Amino acid sequence: MAQKEGGAEQGLVKSGDSLGAKAVAGATVAGGGVVVEVREKKGSLRAAIPTMPFPLAVICLFLNTFIPGLGTFISAFTVLCGAHSDLISERGVCGVFWLNVIAALIQILTAVIMVGWIMSIFWGMDMVILASYRDQGLPQDV
Repeated sequence: MAQKEGGAEQGLVKSGDSLGAKAVAGATVAGGGVVVEVREKKGSLRAAIPTMPFPLAVICLFLNTFIPGLGTFISAFTVLCGAHSDLISERGVCGVFWLNVIAALIQILTAVIMVGWIMSIFWGMDMVILASYRDQGLPQDV
């Protein structure tokens, strides 16, 4: 949908319009465009992924690749050792720990039909991405 304003054509952004994403309109840029920031809404399991040191995240990815769920299970214990997660403020350390254990069990139980194995690899990749953001000091949005 477009709107004419002073001869320039600008796109309208309706928040809550996209599926699972939140759009935030920013400042108008040269040429009449609008800067839009899109953030993915994370589910409880995805937001519970801990931010670990990079070498440990790579080990968890390696384990998740060859033994689905094992790296996720080990990452659950990093939460008890002080690793940061987006959900700790809402659910507490024990709640985030149990969410990671549940994610590991889902990966293990559904690995037989390949869903858990693929989920496990993606989980490990998210751990590495979060760890690289942590090391670079960037905001942690996966």
